[in-house]
Amino acid sequence: QVLLVESGGGLVQAGASLRLSCAASERTFYVMAWFRQALGKEREFIGAINWSGGSTKTADSVRARFTISRDSAKNTMFLQMNSLKPEDTAVYFCAQTEGYFLSPKASDYDYWGQGTQVTVSS
Repeated sequence: QVLLVESGGGLVQAGASLRLSCAASERTFYVMAWFRQALGKEREFIGAINWSGGSTKTADSVRARFTISRDSAKNTMFLQMNSLKPEDTAVYFCAQTEGYFLSPKASDYDYWGQGTQVTVSS
């Protein structure tokens, strides 16, 4: 059972940057991903990354502003978020699949963190 713990969320003003981290309890060679869920909305795919960090997939809606990366030696994944907008306000989750496909589907992921709140004020 892999434990995932997100950190780095908070309250920021529009235009600011945040860097989220996701620490895994053990080393993994599987794909990890970021999702977010705004109040009253469905969980939304942000991006996924393979174990080495050499292959990523990012949602079109955030590709110009968000960057996903990974430090496999430290079992940690990151999400760099720049030029934040109020519509980025959501709980951000990291997830891990027991596979190697950069899936955008939440149902393909087996382990989830508890999430970290990101609030962007206008």
